[in-house]
This record gives sequence, structure tokens and C-alpha cells, in this order.
Amino acid sequence: MKKFFKYTMYVSLLTVALSFTSCQDEFEEINTGTEPQAITANSSTAQLIQHTSSNDGSFDNIVDGTSCFDIKFPYIVEVNGLELTIDSREDIHQIEEIFDAIDDDLDFLEILFPITITAGDFSEITINGLQDLRELAAECKEGGDDDDIECIDFVYPMTIFTFNVNLEQTSNVIVESDRELRIFFKDLDENKLISFDFPISLKLYDDTTITVENNEELARVIENAKDVCDEDDDDDYNDDDFNEASFNDKLVECVWFVKEFKRNDIDQTVQYVDYILNFKEDGTVITGFRGAATIAGTWSTTVGDDGAKLNMEFETSVDFNLEWNVYDIGDNRIKLFNGESNRIIMKQICEEDLAEANPDSLREILKECSWVIKKVQQQGEELDRLLGYEFNFMAEGVITLSNGVNISEGTWEIALNTEQKLVMAITMGEEPGVSFEWPIREMANNRLKFEVDEIGYELVMQRVCDNNNTDGDVAEIRNFMIGGEWVVASYVEGDVNMTDMYGGYSLGFMAQNQVSIMEGGQAFGSGLWRVLRNSDEKLKVYLNFGENMPFNELTDDWDFVSVVDGRIELKDISGDGTITTLVLEK
Repeated sequence: MKKFFKYTMYVSLLTVALSFTSCQDEFEEINTGTEPQAITANSSTAQLIQHTSSNDGSFDNIVDGTSCFDIKFPYIVEVNGLELTIDSREDIHQIEEIFDAIDDDLDFLEILFPITITAGDFSEITINGLQDLRELAAECKEGGDDDDIECIDFVYPMTIFTFNVNLEQTSNVIVESDRELRIFFKDLDENKLISFDFPISLKLYDDTTITVENNEELARVIENAKDVCDEDDDDDYNDDDFNEASFNDKLVECVWFVKEFKRNDIDQTVQYVDYILNFKEDGTVITGFRGAATIAGTWSTTVGDDGAKLNMEFETSVDFNLEWNVYDIGDNRIKLFNGESNRIIMKQICEEDLAEANPDSLREILKECSWVIKKVQQQGEELDRLLGYEFNFMAEGVITLSNGVNISEGTWEIALNTEQKLVMAITMGEEPGVSFEWPIREMANNRLKFEVDEIGYELVMQRVCDNNNTDGDVAEIRNFMIGGEWVVASYVEGDVNMTDMYGGYSLGFMAQNQVSIMEGGQAFGSGLWRVLRNSDEKLKVYLNFGENMPFNELTDDWDFVSVVDGRIELKDISGDGTITTLVLEK
């Protein structure tokens, strides 16, 4: 499903008359045959110069939805209930990270007024509310049709001369930036004569530098360059700027594995997870599970004004037969959608991402950091009581398993089994749930998966180095949760509201990954909690309560949604598509 976010404004914010370049009758360039050549301030060449030096407001389209202007730093926005202060361009990336943390939620962004916007001519205007913004946005052009030219830029500093009608020099000005150049023209009388101190240099979008010797060359170079690149002047902040050739190259580069699959509003992830899509340069695509019989089909792509599309056709794997819109490309991941009821998220795994299948490689990977259990299954039954427990693989074959307080100890070994498959053999008498010869199935991106599908054994572990302490988001959420008592403000599974069953109980999140269960302010039980960023770059909150504890139903690895005003919202989507939401409140 394509991610949409709801603005408090429903505007496509437009190119307002904010470039402030009037449509006036052109004057011919003056060329006396001797240097310097002079042009009038409202000539065609002067107009090209001003458009090239205009302020480009496309970098904050995720906030204001328009390329015609940008919002002056600092300003404050609320993103999915989380208040952010935006002090720089780098801060804007935090918004996309919050939007992308969960793939099927309704994203919400609100600008806190008043704000100051910077227009195409670098003038600044204070906006006091949504209505004012709408009124200014009435004529903005998007999609690359606006006046600013972004495919070529001036190289500064430059010197500009001004002349009277007798071509006698009256002043010279050194400009150091687009802002200074555009303001120079804004303050200039429309019939004023100007010239540059040639030669001057310009840089194309591909970093090619061009030197021009006169006004004629300058006009020709700008005119030829203005439409040669994608200016990204649309309000789709997440289109990731790719062309058809680069998109195709990305598809055929490595094998892709399905990580999420939704068709006709039915979640089929369980059926298709780790399903292979191997795109070939000849237009064929191979599907199936690794080691099983594969199916051949065809694929094709298009990239147009409405984005990139991927078309797949199979005779048997018909669930893939659709024209898929590309929503996001990045971090070895492609997200596809068709309407709200069809979605594929697939992850690229190249050979170099996979550890070599030898015992030494896996031993070193395991000993580098701690490993948290994401899933453990034995004979088809999931052992939720081990969710969030932490393995530490140590020298001399010693292994520990801990929930932060209780520690079990055993032995581990990496070897090739009788079938010459790489296995991790764990023996831990106090915890038979992990004692097994686990065959490796996936080694990539801080995640290890061991599995014997035929008998329903599976172990998935997430690597955690330094307990994610260097991750600012993880640290902020942990600090927010520690201290004070939390109650269940809302617990809704599908259409069933089960909030009342937690009345009278509260939780206290403590250090060492422990959480106390309290009634009337007195602790009578405990559990485990963790906040981590997983291998898919999603923020997760792990909760694990004993089987006989009142909060046992909340044992899960929850998707983090938001934290604001003493509330934290979590969400989980089960294999059958049921959405469960959990809201904790201080």
C-alpha cells in the first residue's frame, strides 16, 4: 500500500507569485561590437540569469508539499504525534524515517504556525496560518514547470558592471551566491544596463564546468541546459529520483526476497515470505523458494511523470500479475503497491552480503555482539516466553541466555552436520527450547535465521552491538519509558476492545531490561522489555511477560508508532492481517 500522509493543509502548494519576476516587454541585448557587452535588466538573457539563481524550495517538499518556496529554519512540526524542531536540511530526513518506520499506517504532519517562507527571489514572508498559506499557494506550478532552472548553476564569485545609457560604467558589484545575484536583480531598475566580467563559469548538474566569454554564449548555455535533468519539482518526497535504466539495473543486480505481501487486501506474507524474485536482463523473472522448483515469468518497467512501474506476468504465480507502482527504493529494499489493497516489500540480497558457508565465518559473526531472540519455534509451536532473551556466544564454547536478571549457561559449537550443512549446535539443559542443531538459512544485515522447515523448528536472532546505545531514537524511547507507572490506556485486537481487562494493573519499566507488574502500586510480577532497531531499520519494542501473568497477552515484538504527551503507541500485524494496537499512558 502506498504511504499517504495527511497534511493539515490539502494544498499542492504552488509557485506563487513569489519569484516576483514580472512579464514585461523584452529589450534587445545591446551589442556595440566592442567590450563590454551590456544587456538590459529585463532582457531575455537577464530573465535566464534570474531563473538560474532562483531559490530552489524542493528540498523540504515532505513538509510544505511545494518546490516554489522553502520554510526558514528553525520551525516546528508534529509528525505522527511526535513534535520535532527542524533546524537544518539533515533534520528533514527524520520526518521520512518516522513515516517509513511503519509501512501501512496513515501518516500525519502538521506545521506549527507562524512560519517564515523564503521565495524564489529570496524574499521572506511570514505566514500566520493555513489559510494564509493556501492563498499564497494559488498559482504554484509543480512537476518541473516552474521558472527556476536547477540543472545548471553559476560558479561564484562573479563581478557585475552597471552602465548608463551612454554605456559608461557606473558601478561594479561582486556577488558571492545565488541569493546575492537574485537580490541584485530585484533592486535593479528594469531598464538598467549590466554586464558580467567575462569569462565566467557555470556548473552542470553532473559537475561538468562550462566557461563562457560573452552574453550570447551565456544565454545559449543556460537555454540548452535548463531541461536536461530531473529537477524533482514535484510534491512526492519519496520518489527517490531514478530513471528507467537505473531502476532496471537495480532489479537485475541481485536476487530479491519477498518480505511482505498483500493481495486483494489479504495479508499473504506467511505464504510468500523469503519467496525469490530473480530478475534477468532478458526480461524473464524466476520465482520460487530457494532449493525448490522455480517458476519462470516475464517482467517489464516504465518510468514516467507518475513514477516508476513494474509489471510481472506468470502463468501460475498469478498473485504477482499486476502493474505495481514503485513507492520507495533504498537500503536494498523496494516497496511496491497497487491501490490500498496490494503491496509487496522485497529485499535485495547479494552474494557479498551472505557470509561464506564455513564454520569460522559464523563463529566470528556470533562472537562480535550479543544476539536477541526475535522468534523461536519448536515443532511448529512458537515459544513466546523466550522473546527478547539475549544470547552471548563466548570463547571456549560457552554460551549464556539471559533476560537481564536470570542467566542460563550452556555450550555452543559451529560445524558441518552429516549432510554437510552449516549448523549451530546449542546445548542448554535449563532451557530445552533452544537446545538443538540449528541449520543456517539466512545470514544478512545483522540477522541470522536457522530453520528445519520439515519439522517446524525455527530460530531468528537480531544482532545488538553496544545495546544500540548509539541510536538516538532508541535511547530517547528508553528514557521516556523508564520511570513512573504506566497503565494500558487502550488495547484493541482487530475489532475487539480488551482494554478493561487491564484495569487496576500498571507497569514499571526499569533498567536491566526488567519490567514490574503492579497492582495498587505493589509489584507482584515481572517481565522483560527492550527497545531496538531491527535489521529492517524499524523501531521495535519487545515485551515478554510470564505465561501466568495478567499481561501475557501483550508478549510480542511491537512496532513503535509514536510517543507524545505521556503516551506511547505500539502496533502489531499478525500473519492473518489482524491489527492490534496498544497504547500505554503514564
